[in-house]
Amino acid sequence: MSETEETIAVLMSDLGVKARTAADELARSTAAERDAALRAAAIALRDNRAQILAANRLDIEAARKRNLSDALLDRLELDDERINAMASGLETISEMRDPVGRVIDEWQRPNGLAIQRVSVPLGVIGIVYESRPNVTADAAALCLKSGNAVILRGGSDSFNSSREIHACLVEGLSAAGLSACGVQMVSTRDRAAVGFLLSSMSQWLDVVVPRGGKSLVKRVQDEARVPVIGHLEGLCHVYLHESADARIARDIVVNAKMRRTGVCGAAETLLVDKSVAARLLPDICAALATAGCEIRGDAEVASIVPGVKAAITADWTTEYLDAILAIRVVADIDAAIEHIATFGSGHTDSIVASNNEAAEQFLREVDSAIVLHNASTQFADGGEFGMGAEIGIATGRIHARGPVGAEQLCSYKYVVRGAGQTRP
Repeated sequence: MSETEETIAVLMSDLGVKARTAADELARSTAAERDAALRAAAIALRDNRAQILAANRLDIEAARKRNLSDALLDRLELDDERINAMASGLETISEMRDPVGRVIDEWQRPNGLAIQRVSVPLGVIGIVYESRPNVTADAAALCLKSGNAVILRGGSDSFNSSREIHACLVEGLSAAGLSACGVQMVSTRDRAAVGFLLSSMSQWLDVVVPRGGKSLVKRVQDEARVPVIGHLEGLCHVYLHESADARIARDIVVNAKMRRTGVCGAAETLLVDKSVAARLLPDICAALATAGCEIRGDAEVASIVPGVKAAITADWTTEYLDAILAIRVVADIDAAIEHIATFGSGHTDSIVASNNEAAEQFLREVDSAIVLHNASTQFADGGEFGMGAEIGIATGRIHARGPVGAEQLCSYKYVVRGAGQTRP
C-alpha cells in the first residue's frame, strides 16, 4: 500500500468508526432532538450566508477556468435565494412526521402473538455526489430526520461550498446536543477516497446513494460492496397523445425541457402522435426555439418544422442535461410506450392527453419510477412531492423507488409481543 493509499485508508476508516458510533446514538435520539438540530442548522445557514457565498465564488471561478457548461455552472452556483431555499428545506423536513418508530402494519395471530412491522433507521449512509452544493444540506437533513448517520463525499467542483454548508450542519447537531459525527464530510478531493468508500467500508456503511452524472453513478453501482440506491440517468419523455390540448402541450413541453435543463427530471425526448404532429409541432418548436432550445427531429418532424437538426439513434439514448430536445413522431400510444420501454431509463415519463382512457393506459403500462398525466416531468422532485427534499430518484425495484426522502431511508423490524407463548 502506497503512502497516499495508507493515508486515505486511515482517513476513511476513522470516518467509518465515528459514523457507526453516531448512528447508534441517533437511533436512540428523539424526534424532538433531531428536529431541533435541523432548525438550528437552518439558522446557521442563514447566519453564515456570507461565508457560504464567498466559498461558492471560489468554486465558480475554478469551474469557469475548467470551461464547465452553463448547465453545470447553474447546478453549482449559489445565491441568497438558493441559500434561503436550503434553510427552508431543512425547516420543512423538521416539520414532517417522524419516520422512525412508525407502525407500518400490525396484526394478531390465533395464538395471541401481537406482531408489528416498525420502521427503523438504515444505519450509516454514504452519499457520493457531484457539483450541486445544496445536496450537502438536503442529504444530511434527510439522513438526520430518519435517524441515520451519513458520510458525505461531494464533488471537487463544489468542495469549498459544501465544506461551509457542512459546518452549518455540524453547528446544528451541536446545538441540539447530538454528536457532530452524525454528519461527516470527506475532507479530501482525492478520488481514491471514493474508491475506498465503495470497496472497503462495508463494516461501517449500510447503503450508498450516488447523486450525479452517468459515469459517477455507474462507478458506484459497479464498485460498491453495499446496497446502492439511485438511478443511472434521467432519459425522461413527454408524449403528446392525439387528444392533447395544444396550449397545455406547448406549456408542458417547454417547461419540462427548459425550466432547468441540468436536472434529472428534464425531458430529453418528445414523442408526438402522427395524427396531430402537424397541428402541434410548429407552435411547440417555435416556443422551444424562442427559449433557446436546439431541436433534433426524425424525418417526419423535419418535414413539418424546417431547419431542425436530423436526429440519429443515439439521440434517443442521450441525457443531454442541456438545451437540446429530440423529437420523434410515433404511430400511436402503443408505439410511444414501446419507444419508452426500449430507450428510456425508468426515471420519469409524462403523457399529455384529454382522453382519460389513454392516460390511464400510459400510467399503467409505462414502467418508470414516476409517471405523470398532464404535468411537467420537472415535478420529479421530492420537494414537489411534499417530501421536504430528496437525495435522488431511485429507479431500481428493491427497497426504494422514485424520490428518496426520509421515509425511504428507513428499513423496518418486527416487534412481537406475547404472554408466555411457546412453540409446540
